Amino acid sequence: MGQLNFYGAWAGILLGFVSGAVIGLFFHRKDWLGGYSARARRMVRLGHISFFGLAIINFFYALSASTLALFPGSTLASWLFICGAVTMPTICFLTAWRPFFRHLFFIPVLSLITGTILSFQGALI
Repeated sequence: MGQLNFYGAWAGILLGFVSGAVIGLFFHRKDWLGGYSARARRMVRLGHISFFGLAIINFFYALSASTLALFPGSTLASWLFICGAVTMPTICFLTAWRPFFRHLFFIPVLSLITGTILSFQGALI
């Protein structure tokens, strides 16, 4: 299962570069998305950086899965890390667009926490 996370990690890094390039086209404008401290601009930055952060998590999971071999719950943990990596930036960007979407942050957070707990339990077995 670590192979899925390995490819997911590289996809996240690529999306981080692409989103950074798009954001970089506008960052010089003081009033872009309401100014530097505006909620929308903060959420766009958080979405951008979450691509990189969660790519690193998926990369480490891929290395751990290959080192520790498959353990009970590894398939679910793998998918939960992928789910977190997809939903976190998505919800960040959606929240920048419409504040209502902030209520969905429990999805990536619970995915990532549960994936971590399953991985930790698997490492102890």
